[in-house]
Amino acid sequence: MKRAALALAVAAALFTSGCVEGEHSAPAAPPPASGGDAPAELRLDYAYYNPASLVLREQRWLEQELQAKGTKVTWVLSAGSNKANESLRAEAVDFGSTAGAAALLARANATPIKVVSIYSQPEWAAIVVGRDSPITTVAQLKGRKVAATKGTDPYFFLLQSLQQAGLTPKDVEVVNLQHADGKAALERGDVDAWAGLDPIMAQTQVDSGSKLIYRNKAFNSYGTLNAREAFLAKYPAVAQLVVDAYEKAKAWIAANPGPAVDLLARESKVSPAVARLVLTERTALDVDPVPGEAQRKVLETILPVLVADGNIKTAEDGRQALESLFEPRFARARAK
Repeated sequence: MKRAALALAVAAALFTSGCVEGEHSAPAAPPPASGGDAPAELRLDYAYYNPASLVLREQRWLEQELQAKGTKVTWVLSAGSNKANESLRAEAVDFGSTAGAAALLARANATPIKVVSIYSQPEWAAIVVGRDSPITTVAQLKGRKVAATKGTDPYFFLLQSLQQAGLTPKDVEVVNLQHADGKAALERGDVDAWAGLDPIMAQTQVDSGSKLIYRNKAFNSYGTLNAREAFLAKYPAVAQLVVDAYEKAKAWIAANPGPAVDLLARESKVSPAVARLVLTERTALDVDPVPGEAQRKVLETILPVLVADGNIKTAEDGRQALESLFEPRFARARAK
């Protein structure tokens, strides 16, 4: 990998944990508008699987940009794409970061969001077994317990992996646990395998000797920054500020790989060695932020799997959601 690409990749892996289920939170009333072209409050998520969000939160660029407009910036932690989508659905955040498949799932199930930017191309999911496990292939998971967070990229990774191995979800017992709980269940021996998510997947690999028995970058959907449609319609200038700030954060990570590793380690409570593994091997930030054909191709491949598993009711629902999912104008107009 060339040095420039490595620097970007180093940062990108920072926080691979993205995925979506459970969009059942009770709707919360949006904050009152401050009037004019900016809201009284801008609410964004931050996540360990989204390195740019961590940089933005720490550097406070948005706070500085919006101070003159009287806009308060509030940050909400997302433990996974499922939690980010819950917050978007409940109108608890205006911008949430997820995996692309999670964004598609949310829109297909009537959450009015748009993908406004691509923040990473990660390899943040794999099939993981314990250090002493005799399992070496996905086919050997038949009849076994597999932990996964439903509605997230690792869960969709599991579905695709099973299909490729000639199995169905009914051939395994899926234990629905949030990512960190799945890791703990694997290490305790409560499950036979785990559909893992970085950085905690790298943590169990480095610290506990867990093994990644199946990796496939093509099964990982992109990291997508999603916004509520109502917010985009009412405050397009602020949405542009957010998209521009994300690009600034990605550039900062590329220029500061050491501090980026330190930030990941500190925020997600992993060792620098684990953070470095994630950043240097499993995520690329040097990706075109404009959502479009590359992401569409990945989601077209995943869509039949989502329908077959009942995550999306019909193929037509999925196709309609995919056709209306992307809003590229902000990323196209970003500050150069």
